[in-house]
Amino acid sequence: MNILIFGDIVGRAGRDIFFRELPRIKEKHNSDFVLVDVDNVAHGFGITERMANDFFSAGVDVITGGNHLFDQKEALSFLSKEKRFLRPDNMAPSLPGSGVCETTLYDGRKIITIHLVGCSNMPVIGDNPFLWIDNILKKYILGANVNAIVVDFHAETTSEKCALGQYLDGRVSAIVGTHTHVPTADYRILEHGTAYQTDVGMCGDYNSVLGMKKEGCIERFTKGYRTCKMTPSEGVGTLYYLSVTTNDKTGLAESIEFEKIEW
Repeated sequence: MNILIFGDIVGRAGRDIFFRELPRIKEKHNSDFVLVDVDNVAHGFGITERMANDFFSAGVDVITGGNHLFDQKEALSFLSKEKRFLRPDNMAPSLPGSGVCETTLYDGRKIITIHLVGCSNMPVIGDNPFLWIDNILKKYILGANVNAIVVDFHAETTSEKCALGQYLDGRVSAIVGTHTHVPTADYRILEHGTAYQTDVGMCGDYNSVLGMKKEGCIERFTKGYRTCKMTPSEGVGTLYYLSVTTNDKTGLAESIEFEKIEW
């Protein structure tokens, strides 16, 4: 199975380059499944229902959110009706929606997407992701009743991401970190066959601070406060994505590629 994973898409700069490049990327990799983190799509904060449908129309199979998911009020109602739109599964069960999605491909192969939020230094509160995913994986057994399992771990600290990657090695096809917007150079296949990257980075304007205009961020660090609202940088977008090929029988990764596309 050929799987494409895109990190946080930030504002218009990220959206524009993503929609421009996605058809070519899908063709290049003969992709079977596309996963995109949309936590910063709507002017840097969450995503609207209209924008989410634009991603689905473009050929995205599942979208995930994160700590900014609920910045747009309509997210709650959209989560209730759209199973392909995931919120972190280990957040309060009273929230609408789910963080687990079952996707059956045209030829019958099944892929499971799991979305979790970290516990270390995150602005939203989630239960222990290690214990939480243990319960999920009692139902989904890689290479038995599913062909692939992909995890989007929206977390702040590299140590928590690395630890969960090692914890899940051999039990999921791929685990990718999102949220910190800075691509890491540690993409690889772990010892027991799981594709891993601490953070796949963002799709957006890198002449910025994590996709946001520089001035407000610098003011916060130099003065201790900021006088302007945080807004996405509007310059040229750059796109990063991860491509993972898995074995349909075992569900484990056979190859991993990380690519960068500039406008």
